Amino acid sequence: MRNYIKSFLCLFLTFFMTGCIGEDYDFTPPTLTLMNTDSVDSVELTETNIDWRGKNSKPLGKEIKEVVDFTREQKELTFPSGQQVDLLFDSEDFAVEELRAFLWLGNEKLQLDMGENRSFTFPKGKGSYVLEVDLQTDRGNAQYVGNIVIE
Repeated sequence: MRNYIKSFLCLFLTFFMTGCIGEDYDFTPPTLTLMNTDSVDSVELTETNIDWRGKNSKPLGKEIKEVVDFTREQKELTFPSGQQVDLLFDSEDFAVEELRAFLWLGNEKLQLDMGENRSFTFPKGKGSYVLEVDLQTDRGNAQYVGNIVIE
């Protein structure tokens, strides 16, 4: 009888502890941060258009039609001209299929050359720009924007 109780307790504790080990994963689109390569300064970009499918969860969606107008209403993010910045995700539980960055100057859309290390350099021209970053992954698409002022 004593061995029966010990066996039952061991089995109960094993099942109880396996429930404590489980982790809760976040399958929402990642947060995207611009990191100044010359310092530890960083700023978070704003999510705009999202079409994302989480693992074992319902799809997430968000749509903003006038992205440039919406971005110009956001807080200004100031960078020096010619500054190199890195794009950093807070998590990466997805496969990146394509990552592109653009600067809007008025109605003109300029694609930024992005290196393999996910960095690019702002132009030498001073002014107000809209930064658009488009992320395409195996889980969906996400767009991020920032109201950039280059001094």
